[in-house]
Amino acid sequence: MNIDFSLDPVFSWYVILLMFSGLATICIGLVPVSALSVGWRIVNVIAGLAFFGYGVYLCFFFEGTSYRIFFQALIVPIALVVNFFKAMSNRNRPTVPVPPQAQGPYPGQAPFAGQAPVQPQAPVQQPQAQQAPAAAQAEGGPTA
Repeated sequence: MNIDFSLDPVFSWYVILLMFSGLATICIGLVPVSALSVGWRIVNVIAGLAFFGYGVYLCFFFEGTSYRIFFQALIVPIALVVNFFKAMSNRNRPTVPVPPQAQGPYPGQAPFAGQAPVQPQAPVQQPQAQQAPAAAQAEGGPTA
């Protein structure tokens, strides 16, 4: 085991934080009641497995003398945890119904600024042609 706080405390804390952040993101991804989508939950689990696996590798199998610290390995889990709590707070927020929008002259089109919505017009009906009195007399109708 490579964790020795008296020999190299930075490396030891790095390994512990890697494993802890990996476990935290795995747990968040596996919580079925979370407000995260399935895609984000899968991202959490994969990232958590990668961080935890790298921490286990450094703790038990690493035999080198030099190593690099990737600060992204500590920032990404924090970002995923923040995303989890943000999604949980949005889930608990009540939804507000959206008022209907005005329609333009064609369906799905919003009116221009200052243009009133177009009202459908009733079809124009042709009035019945009335016969003139002279035409009625020519046909042999009653005379006055």
